[in-house]
Amino acid sequence: ATKGANLPHDARPWISSWKQDARVRKSSQHGSTVTILVQAHRHETQLLHIICGPSANDASNRPAITIAMRQSPPESLPDAFKLVASQLRPLDHSIKELVGTDHPVLAAAAQHFFALAGKRFRPTLVLLAASASGGGSEADPRQRRLAEITEMIHAASLLHDDVIDLADTRRGVKAAHKIYGNKVAVLAGDFLLARASVLLARLGDVYVVELLATVIEEMVQGEMMQVRATPSELLEFDHYLSKTYRKTAALMALSCEAAGVLGGHPPHVTAALQAYGRHLGIAYQIVDDMLDFTGSEEVLGKPALSDMEQGLATAPTLFAAEEHPQIQEVITRRFKNEGDVAMVSDLVRRSNGMSKTADLAISHARQAADALGVLPPSAARDALLRLCFDVLNRSAEPRALEGANVAALASPFPTLVRSSINSPWKAAMPAT
Repeated sequence: ATKGANLPHDARPWISSWKQDARVRKSSQHGSTVTILVQAHRHETQLLHIICGPSANDASNRPAITIAMRQSPPESLPDAFKLVASQLRPLDHSIKELVGTDHPVLAAAAQHFFALAGKRFRPTLVLLAASASGGGSEADPRQRRLAEITEMIHAASLLHDDVIDLADTRRGVKAAHKIYGNKVAVLAGDFLLARASVLLARLGDVYVVELLATVIEEMVQGEMMQVRATPSELLEFDHYLSKTYRKTAALMALSCEAAGVLGGHPPHVTAALQAYGRHLGIAYQIVDDMLDFTGSEEVLGKPALSDMEQGLATAPTLFAAEEHPQIQEVITRRFKNEGDVAMVSDLVRRSNGMSKTADLAISHARQAADALGVLPPSAARDALLRLCFDVLNRSAEPRALEGANVAALASPFPTLVRSSINSPWKAAMPAT
């Protein structure tokens, strides 16, 4: 910040009271060190410079920041996407080249998702994990390639998911299988995974290959858990959280861990990165499940209440079922009867289901933040902390541009994933 910049709130009163020619003082706001340089002349105080240093840890060696929902992040925490914007721009270009193929239809289908991409959440996560574990230095070439691979795996999973879920749209535009057909969409996903596998092997680290291969395994197992769940499993919170880890959080957890491995960092650092990605990913999906009840189709880019329409019970419904037992029967029959979705939606809104779900998301976001305590303070670590706020407060993924020629838009990635051997998805449940 420079002269005239907005000061942290608790620093403003200090400026006018300083009478010496020059003085540097420190103030603590949300755990951040704020260094302020001022000059007093003829009873007037002028701001010369303000530097917000990285957030410190508290006595428990955890970042001294309280993560909360519906609360703006501290001004000292940098925007995660802006911090790595210079690294993301060439990444977008290189992905287009990496997924090139001689077959035009396959290429168009494979590139379909990248044309709709928003902020590149997962590659941003990998780049920040690489930087934060290295004390703030930028990701190296192998870690940047890992970010590309991670996005390719994510894109492949969405191509397959839309076919399995019979989805009509993705981020407000036609899903790939609605344009190119089921077979081409599935093959495009397979192609991305194959290309990602080749790129992954070229990183030259067997353990990183294992990690990302495990991601793919976890994603498949998560999908099978969703499709083949028994009536009793549909009512179990452990089943819901395990599925959530596998389908959503495993990619974040293991790609963050892989970034640390490629950086040559010790096990306690890579384990912390995995824990961060795991809890952030679970919080991300829980908030997504809340948005399914509170968002509109225009905002979400898909129909509201689509989870129940697909026969899925998520956290708000499971919590509501504790207060309204009649919901359990509806869950076990996967909302198949006419009026089931409307009835359960009404009961969820009349229950504490949404507030308990919010508490669960906050719990995981805070555990994600706590995991960063072993990393050295840096702007990258602060950006990872900022993501904990962003995940809790997001409204939905950015929609694609209206009227965009989807087939013409491009930016493809290959994919490979790994999931933790013990599938460490569990987290402390908030008190109810």
